[in-house]
Amino acid sequence: MSLHESCGVFGIYAPGEDVARLTYFALHALQHRGQESAGIASGDGQSIRLHADMGLVAQVFDEETLERLAGSIAIGHNRYSTTGSSCVINAQPIVGPSALGEVALGHNGNLTNAAYLRAELEGQGYVFRTSSDSEVIAHLLASAPGKTMVENVRFAMARLQGAYSLVIMTKDQLLGVRDPLGVRPLCFGTLNGSWVIASESCALDQLGIQVSREIVPGEIVLIDESGFHSFPPANPSAERALCIFEYIYFARPDSTIGGRRLYPARLAMGAGLSREHPVDADLVIGVPDSATAAAVGYSQASGIPFGEGLLKSRYVGRTFIQPDQRLRDVGVRLKFNPIPEVLSGKRVVVVDDSIVRGTTTPRIVALLRKAGAREVHLRICAPPIRYPCIFGIDMATRRELIAATRSIPEICQWIGADSLGYLSLDGLIEAVGLPRENFCLACFTGDYPVPVQLEMDKLALERWDDRTEG
Repeated sequence: MSLHESCGVFGIYAPGEDVARLTYFALHALQHRGQESAGIASGDGQSIRLHADMGLVAQVFDEETLERLAGSIAIGHNRYSTTGSSCVINAQPIVGPSALGEVALGHNGNLTNAAYLRAELEGQGYVFRTSSDSEVIAHLLASAPGKTMVENVRFAMARLQGAYSLVIMTKDQLLGVRDPLGVRPLCFGTLNGSWVIASESCALDQLGIQVSREIVPGEIVLIDESGFHSFPPANPSAERALCIFEYIYFARPDSTIGGRRLYPARLAMGAGLSREHPVDADLVIGVPDSATAAAVGYSQASGIPFGEGLLKSRYVGRTFIQPDQRLRDVGVRLKFNPIPEVLSGKRVVVVDDSIVRGTTTPRIVALLRKAGAREVHLRICAPPIRYPCIFGIDMATRRELIAATRSIPEICQWIGADSLGYLSLDGLIEAVGLPRENFCLACFTGDYPVPVQLEMDKLALERWDDRTEG
């Protein structure tokens, strides 16, 4: 567990509606995708207003702030830092000038050629205010020679490498953009003449809006006073690389991605674990909340009763919210509390979504044993993670990944479990129920869909600044 997420983006075109408040509610629904900062930009046909700050959505906005963001268009962003540190200057949306007027941008993903593009843009005289790769996209849009925003987006897409699902706003237009590989999800819907774009369908559900469809990889959609316009990929490709962790962990279980609802997919992961790694036990529990559905699936398939042996504090964020490992460790103790009356004397199957560094899992096993569990059998929905992600999951460098340097028996000994079983890659694909070729599986296989520098550094742009300043 303790994977680090990417961000959540949202956009709305709804003249006559309170777009800032609707964006606020949608960002609540997307809070799980990023908990470091939140922001909303709005447009009224004349100018763009912005409010962004560190903290959760409910901490960043109040009634007075939302009233100042009046308009007919808005975009919103929840951030977890994948490129650039966690600080207010890196909060999004980003607002900047262009030849076509002010532009606001929210980005979910990670560019693999950000340092190269930034050096090129700085050579052209562009000044960078942040250390995030999202500002690279903003300056690319500003440098584009097109006569329309769609032309400028296509210009930028021709230069960008990596993952990017974008919401872009001018004073009177809303655009949604998805990278040609479709690494991160993006969908849209409509209600009574209003149009909404979001990272996940759960944000549309929050507003009572039916999903129309997902934005196709490489597609640009534009919404303005004349309605909805779709611009197909300039150079269509059959290659896809949707992140499989959207199904395992990132997206909310009530969201639908690729036509597949996540909750039944996670039930199927648990059932697959039961078939691949059966064990005699008295109780199945999930590590809440991300693995609860898979634990239910394991219980149903195995016939072993399901129970709540671990309770999660609703007021402590996911343990990766602080990039500092010491604070993550404190978070584990604050976050979970075992129930001895449920666990005492029991042989317990513990279902979790993943093991990354192997730092959190031993503490959970120790908590369960202290509460009286007689045996602890760990079952993991994700296959062993042996390679780092380049597309916006700040999971670890390869030397930090426990499965990159240890065998499964060695990992089992390290975490202190009685047995350890990972869902196989074939079993995972079967549970998700979509073709294997739809997904990026590089963190399991090392087969990246684009050329990469394996040890990419989320603070590289900041360190590059330090070198150039020195």
